[in-house]
Amino acid sequence: MDSPLRSTLPDWIILDPMLTLWLQEDIGRGDLTTQALCLSDKRQGTAKLIFKQAGCLAGLPLVQRVFSLLSNQVKLTSHAAEGEWCPAGTVVASIEGPMAPLLTGERVALNLIMRLSGIATLTKQYGDAIATLPTQLVDTRKTTPGLRLLEKYATRVGGAKNHRLGLDDAVMLKENHIQAAGGIGAAITQVRHQIPFPLAIEVETETLEQVQEAVEHDIDIIMLDNMPPDQMAQAIQMIRSHNTQIKIEASGNITLDTIRDVAKTGVDYISTSAPITQSPWLDISLRIVD
Repeated sequence: MDSPLRSTLPDWIILDPMLTLWLQEDIGRGDLTTQALCLSDKRQGTAKLIFKQAGCLAGLPLVQRVFSLLSNQVKLTSHAAEGEWCPAGTVVASIEGPMAPLLTGERVALNLIMRLSGIATLTKQYGDAIATLPTQLVDTRKTTPGLRLLEKYATRVGGAKNHRLGLDDAVMLKENHIQAAGGIGAAITQVRHQIPFPLAIEVETETLEQVQEAVEHDIDIIMLDNMPPDQMAQAIQMIRSHNTQIKIEASGNITLDTIRDVAKTGVDYISTSAPITQSPWLDISLRIVD
């Protein structure tokens, strides 16, 4: 069944230099194999993009863009939508154009769609585990250097929300910030007078004492990091009894086996790096058929 597009890619003005760099990395001084075949510019071909295992489609627009950077004569026809769950054997797209760019761009295009579809697939599995609960799944900054925009795009396609994209995106006081500032209260006070309006402040807590201190300083978001269920329940009660407007995020050692139990505690968000750091590449092939 088709599912709605959950996200949009950044503008091509941002992505094209990245795609060009990755093509340059692969092509080097020239595609010796394709060049040796002496393919005429008029030699046309058709390729099918095939899911060899079931999964969530993510990255098809990037496939189209990779080939279009090599030739403006390449045309991609999609047979599935971004975010759609595709059974094994699904032909998700047909690609037509000059044979040479189809051969030269194959690896870069496949690397991207296999990586992003793998992330979207595992993200969807995590999201499905808590789909009947109000808790929202979010990702983290644990991403592959250079691929953050695309990997976080893939989690959105899979149904998650993005946590901050970078250090300039939000204010988040983690363990080392708190240590450097001399405590939670001191850290909150210092940043509150420095950050621009209307940014919220999130603080990471590991103990009930830290939760209490954060609550007393009217924090906007509290992260409960690596807390056992009984401690998490106490923390949530403490926060809600003081201020129901404070958002609560759970994080740390979240797995497919534990995520639903964590969501049942009533937290607003569950953040996990697993869909990005633990997802295998989805097995996808490109086959020249004509």
